[in-house]
Amino acid sequence: MMAQDASYSAGLTEQPLLEDTIPDNFDHTVREYGERDALVDVGSGRRWSYEKLAAEVDALAAGMLGLGLRKGDRVGIWAPNCPEWTMVQYATAKIGVILVNINPAYRSHELGYVLNQAGISVLFAIEELKGTSFRDMVGEVLPQSTTVRNVVYVQSPQWDALFAGGTDDQVAQIQAELSAEDPINIQYTSGTTGFPKGATLSHRNILNNGYFVGELCGYCAEDRICIPVPFYHCFGMVMGNLAATSHGAC
Repeated sequence: MMAQDASYSAGLTEQPLLEDTIPDNFDHTVREYGERDALVDVGSGRRWSYEKLAAEVDALAAGMLGLGLRKGDRVGIWAPNCPEWTMVQYATAKIGVILVNINPAYRSHELGYVLNQAGISVLFAIEELKGTSFRDMVGEVLPQSTTVRNVVYVQSPQWDALFAGGTDDQVAQIQAELSAEDPINIQYTSGTTGFPKGATLSHRNILNNGYFVGELCGYCAEDRICIPVPFYHCFGMVMGNLAATSHGAC
């Protein structure tokens, strides 16, 4: 009788998976490393400690509630790497809103497809990149969208207004009711064989992905990590951002 081999390779299981939500894990890091640098944007010379970043994330999450967003709604982010991208990532996680990553290289027809296919309610976007007007492309596709009710341009007065109300007790209440199994992120394929396909991921999926990459790299709070890869896909926002914040690194 022939020996039967397993149909897959199983990794080590001595170290259990994290069962936190992303905001609970982030808040734990803030309590432990609040005064340390969390985020540095070299291009603009801006920097945030964990305490400062957490305050802005909470204020942005409250501002999102003011836009009518609720758990399970989809928010699109259409921008290259910038601090505001990271703030939107953690603010949406705070209130259980599903972040939809949109490749900043998309043209109008690709943007329009994702807006409708993902059911995006609010779109965060930059106004311009390398001479291309994102505002014009948004204006071109919005009439065909059946779901988008608000567009917020980063670093605009509307963006600033989202922070005006400060923190909101409702954010903490919503966060306390979240589960690690809740969907929190949709990432799209390149679409080389047709229209892009969206994959829905949970807190548990991407937090553990980032955390164990950080473990493998030996990250700790003393580390400063350069993230030159795009945030809109798994390498940037998960193996970059979440790997860093789950270890207290900058």
